[in-house]
Amino acid sequence: MLIRRLVSSDAAAFQPLRLAGLRSSSSAFGSSYQEECDTPLLTIEARLAPDSGRNMFGAFDGDKLVGIVGVGRETALKARHKAYVRAMYVAESHRGCGVGRQLMEHALAFAATLEGVQRVTISVTAGNAEAIGLYESLGFVEFGREPESMIVDGRFHDEIMMSRALAVAPSMA
Repeated sequence: MLIRRLVSSDAAAFQPLRLAGLRSSSSAFGSSYQEECDTPLLTIEARLAPDSGRNMFGAFDGDKLVGIVGVGRETALKARHKAYVRAMYVAESHRGCGVGRQLMEHALAFAATLEGVQRVTISVTAGNAEAIGLYESLGFVEFGREPESMIVDGRFHDEIMMSRALAVAPSMA
C-alpha cells in the first residue's frame, strides 16, 4: 500500500472516492453528497494543489485510490499548537485490511512535522465503533460530545471529539 500526498492530477480519482464516502457513510461527514456531487473537477484540482494550504493524503492499492485523509492545523495564534484530522475514509472494499491505520499513522507523522504542533484532534460520529476503536488504539481519547450534532435522513447523530498528544516536547519560545 502506497500512501502519499494527493496533488491536482489526483482529482479524477479523489472525487469519486469522496462522493462514495459521502453516499455510503453519510453520517460520518459534516458535508453531504448533495453539497459536493456537482463540484467541478477544476475546483477539486485547485483544492489538491500544493499551494492550496490543504494537506490531503491517499492510500493506493496499485493505481487505485482506496483511502483518503486530510490533515491541517489551527491558524489562530493561541491554537496553532493543534492539528486536526478530517475527511478520513476507506473504500468498503479495503476495510479491515489496515488501510485506515496506515492512513492515520501517516497523518500523525505529518502532523508531527508541523512546527509547534503538540496535539491532534479528530471527531467521529457516535456509534461508529470501528473508527472509534481505531482512534483509541492510536492514543486518542474522548474529550467531549456534541449532542445532535447532525441530522441525516431525519435522525440526529452525536459527534465525539477526540484528542491525543504528539510525542514532541513543548517549545519554550
